[in-house]
Amino acid sequence: MLLHAQEDRPAAPRGIVGFACPGFEAVREAFAENFSRRKELGAACCIYQDGQKVVDLWGGVRDKATGEPWEEDTMVLVHSATKGLAAMTLAVAHSRGWLDYEERVCRYWPEFAQEGKDRMTVRHLLAHQGGLFAFDQPVGKDVFRDLDRLAVILARQKPAWEPGERQAYHALTLGFYESELLRRVDPQHRSLGTFFQDEIASPLGLDFYIRLPEDIADSRLAPLDSNLLRAIVSNPPRLMLTAMNPRSNLYRALTGNVAAALPLDQGRVYARNLEVPSGGGVGTARAIARAYGVFATGGRELGLRAETLDALKAPAVPPRRGFHDACLEAEVQLSLGFMKPSAAWPFGHPEAFGSPGAGGSLGFADPHTRIGYAYVTNRMGLHTGDPREVALRSAIRGVDPASARS
Repeated sequence: MLLHAQEDRPAAPRGIVGFACPGFEAVREAFAENFSRRKELGAACCIYQDGQKVVDLWGGVRDKATGEPWEEDTMVLVHSATKGLAAMTLAVAHSRGWLDYEERVCRYWPEFAQEGKDRMTVRHLLAHQGGLFAFDQPVGKDVFRDLDRLAVILARQKPAWEPGERQAYHALTLGFYESELLRRVDPQHRSLGTFFQDEIASPLGLDFYIRLPEDIADSRLAPLDSNLLRAIVSNPPRLMLTAMNPRSNLYRALTGNVAAALPLDQGRVYARNLEVPSGGGVGTARAIARAYGVFATGGRELGLRAETLDALKAPAVPPRRGFHDACLEAEVQLSLGFMKPSAAWPFGHPEAFGSPGAGGSLGFADPHTRIGYAYVTNRMGLHTGDPREVALRSAIRGVDPASARS
């Protein structure tokens, strides 16, 4: 629950750096209050509007163990917020005419048709409606680094139900399926992480990686501050009980035969040269906001077609049993690799699309207000609805889209 702001707002604590343009002052105030009232450790928030950077804030502690400050170029693991960046790659492929969201996956990837998956469409897969949220066999880092071996495992996986029947959050598996699908349609057969770097990150100048390279210094990375007791207390009890039940779908998706800790590395903060497209992205809030800002304003820089953006803006198509998610045990609207706003998890206008990440991070595009938004943190909190992120996002409400041009 959010604390109500007092009339005399606390001054920004030392260490907060950056700016908020006129019309966005409330975002800076909320960012400061996250440190003074909501136990923030280190974080960054960035907003683009109409292609211009209107909020760029960072501050706090990068490394809790050493007390080193969060710097302008500090990067952090954003878990499932990566999903939105991964979905952007398939949107680029769609705009280039390489794939059709309504076409069957096996048209592009014939081996995928095994185990009754021959009727599954790209839309089914990207909307978490394919029943492929877990692996039936253990899969380790050695397999994830060998994409040909991984493709065999992905193709022979039996779905939990008929495509389009139900929805279950593909916490880790979705990105691996997306990457193999992209490899099949890309004329250069690049992995998702390589394609993202070549076709999105490099052209836009983004400090964001879906495969973190060796040459990124540890001093640029913010180690995560995770606390099991804090997670149990702050997250809904039902969700935590589900996550710890070995028989639950969520446990199977996160902890069964593939570990959610894949992107972590004890020796180097985060794993290097390993692609986990559904949960292993590392980067800055500025990079995430910039990418979403491009999608929010027509995508000219990436050659996006209007048809692609219209598909992303459109309402999510529910499975036959509705939006109740068999992993998250909640109503979630998912579409084309992104999350859409809903009554349970609102963000932006109904046309908006984005993705939250475990711990509290969030990125989204809102074409209605032409805003690209991102918040990242190294102190793990709620997956969605974290009070820190909600405070920042709520501070944007009521901003006149014409009031903050730079």
